[in-house]
Amino acid sequence: MREIFETRSRAQFLRLAALLAVIALGLTLRRFGYAADLPFTVVKYGGSALWGAMVYLLVALFVARSRPAAIAVTALFIAISVELFRLYHMPWLDAFRLTTTGALLLGRVFSLWNMLAYAIGIAAACALDPAHRTEVRPRR
Repeated sequence: MREIFETRSRAQFLRLAALLAVIALGLTLRRFGYAADLPFTVVKYGGSALWGAMVYLLVALFVARSRPAAIAVTALFIAISVELFRLYHMPWLDAFRLTTTGALLLGRVFSLWNMLAYAIGIAAACALDPAHRTEVRPRR
């Protein structure tokens, strides 16, 4: 029983570490991507894919015992909902979207391409989920 708890704790720690790494990478890409002469598509949609991966990891932290596929479907639902929410406009919401925090969390402009990027990021996070990989091959 103790081994199962330690494996789950370690898995959640790895998910948290992956989440922080994804956030750092996404912020770095958005901040320095153009200065590093990366193409627009890499900066824009790479950031969106990383945002999708972040959503997957956040959901995974809250529903740790769920299967990765269920986590991925939930994360995709949340990501698409946020994207569709961009079609809703209120003065206070549009003002928040113009802030850096608002742009990073909610985005500014609706894009179907973002949904594809989110799906790619979520699929990658699901495939590389450190907790899933830990459970498949427990530490000895």
